Amino acid sequence: MISEYNKWHLPYTPVKEFEKKVAYFSMEFGIHQALKIYSGGLGFLAGSHMRSAFENKQNMIGIGILWKYGYYDQDRNGDQTLKTNFIEKTYNFLEDSGIEVEIKLHDNPAVKVRAMVLKPEIFGTVPIYLLTTDVEGNDYLSKTITHHLYDANHLTRISQSIVLGIGGAKVVEALGGADVYHLNEGHALPAFYYLRDKGVKKDQMVFTTHTPEKAGNEERDGRHLNRCGFFGRYFSDEELANEMVNGGMINYTVSALRLSKKANAVSKLHSKVSRNMWKDYNGVSKIIPITNAQNQNFWQDPVVETAHEKKDAKMYRQRKNELKKELFDEVLNQTEKLFDPNVLTIVWARRFAGYKRADLLLYDLERFERLINNKKYPVQIIWAGKPYPHDYYAIDIFNHLVNYTKYKHNLAVLIGYEIELSRKLKEGSDIWLNTPRITREASGTSGMTAAMNGSVNVSTNDGWIPEFAKDGENSFIFPEIDHNLPTWDQDKIDSDNLYDILENDVLPAYYENPEKWQQIVFNSIDDVVPEFTSKRMASQYYEELY
Repeated sequence: MISEYNKWHLPYTPVKEFEKKVAYFSMEFGIHQALKIYSGGLGFLAGSHMRSAFENKQNMIGIGILWKYGYYDQDRNGDQTLKTNFIEKTYNFLEDSGIEVEIKLHDNPAVKVRAMVLKPEIFGTVPIYLLTTDVEGNDYLSKTITHHLYDANHLTRISQSIVLGIGGAKVVEALGGADVYHLNEGHALPAFYYLRDKGVKKDQMVFTTHTPEKAGNEERDGRHLNRCGFFGRYFSDEELANEMVNGGMINYTVSALRLSKKANAVSKLHSKVSRNMWKDYNGVSKIIPITNAQNQNFWQDPVVETAHEKKDAKMYRQRKNELKKELFDEVLNQTEKLFDPNVLTIVWARRFAGYKRADLLLYDLERFERLINNKKYPVQIIWAGKPYPHDYYAIDIFNHLVNYTKYKHNLAVLIGYEIELSRKLKEGSDIWLNTPRITREASGTSGMTAAMNGSVNVSTNDGWIPEFAKDGENSFIFPEIDHNLPTWDQDKIDSDNLYDILENDVLPAYYENPEKWQQIVFNSIDDVVPEFTSKRMASQYYEELY
C-alpha cells in the first residue's frame, strides 16, 4: 500500500517561478554529518542544492540511495597510515515511505527496492527518497547492492545504477511523476532509457556532467549492460547498436547527453572542456555552464558573516582565533601536536586523487624544509581527505604525507574528512590550498565555503577559480601554464610557483601588513557571496535548464 507520501510531501506551496516538478537523481547527498551517504564534492554539492531548493521553495525532490555502510569510515593503522572501516549505519530519523517497487536485475526478475524518505523538517532540505534493496524477500546478493557507495565490484556498480535509475524512476512514478528528470552525473543513466520507453519526452530530461576525468565518465560493454537489465528491457542488436560508441561500449556521459534536451557543466571553464571532449559524438545536447555553488546558511560561520557585513576587523580576528582553536583541538586530539592560533595555517583538504596533487608542496624538499622552518614567517600545514578505498596510488600519497609529517611539530594529516571536519578546516584555516593540474578540476567547490569563512584561496587557475579570482586582491593564483606539457614539467613549474607565492606574497602580507591581509579576506567574502551560493545556483537551474 502506498502511504501519504504519494504526494511530493513539501511543507510549502512552491513559488510561481519554481512550480515545475523536478526529480533530482544523485548517487550521493552530503546533507549532514550524521547521514553518511556521501564521499565528497559531488555529495556536498547535491546536499547544498537540496537545502537551497527548500529555502527557495522549489517543487523538487531528491532521489538517492541509502548506503548501509556509507562510503567508508576513515581510521588509522597502528603506524598512523590509512585504514578503511566499513561500519553498518542505522538512521532512525528516516521514515518508510510505504513505496516499494520491483526491478529486473541480471537473471533476477523481481528485486525489491524500498524508498525511505528524509522529510524536510529533519535537516531543512526538500524531501529526499533514499532507495534500499536491503529488504525482506530479496536474496542475499540483491540485499548487498545498496551496501557500499561506489562498490569496487563492477557488477555491483552496474546494479547500483539500475537501482538508482530504474528503481528511482519507478518511485517517482509512484509519487505521481515529474515534469523534469535531472541526472546529477551519469550514475542514474538507466532512468533515461526507462523513461523514454514510458513515453517521457526528451525535453523533460536534463543532465549535469561533473568531471573531465575518464574515471568519472563510466564506459561499459553494451552487450553486458543489456544482459544486466540496464535499459529497462532487453534491447535488440539494432537498438543496442544505436546506443554504442567506441567499439561496442556504452559511455554513460555520451548516452545522457544524447537522451537529454539540455545539459550543463559545472563551471564556465568546464563547459568549454566538456564541449571539446564530446564534440565528435553525434546527437549530443547543448552543454551550458551552471557553476557549482554551496549553501551559505549551512557553511558560513554566522559571526564571520556579521563581522564581514559590518567590516569589523576586530570582531573577525577574535572569531577567527576561536575557530582556529577549535580546529587545533582536533589536530591535538588526532596527532598530539599543539598548533598556535597566531601562526599562518595552510590547509589542503579534499578527495585524494593523483591529479589534485596533495603532495605538491613536497616536490622540492629542500625548499619545503626552508618554508616550514622559517622562524621569521612561521607556518602550520594540515592535510585531510579521503582517497577512494581502492585507489592505491592516492592512498600511497596519503600515507607518504603521514610518514613525512609524523615527527614535525607544525605539520599534520587528519582523518575523518567528512562534513564536520570539513567545516572546521574551512573555518579555522588562513589559506585554502588548491593544486589540481589545469583543466582537470571541473569546479572544486571547497574553496567557496573556505572563502565564506575568510580562508584565502591559493590556487591553480582551474574550475570555478577563473570566475572568482582577482590575484592579490581576493586570492593568490598560480601563473597559468600550458596544460599540454608533460605532467612532470607541469608539476615542477607549479611547485616552484607555489613556493614563490607563499614566500613572496602570502607570508609577508600576513605577518607584515595585517590591514592588507584583512582587506584580502573581506574582498574574498565579498566576491564569493552571493555569486557562489547555491541560492543562485538552484534558481539558475530552473531558469536555464528546466
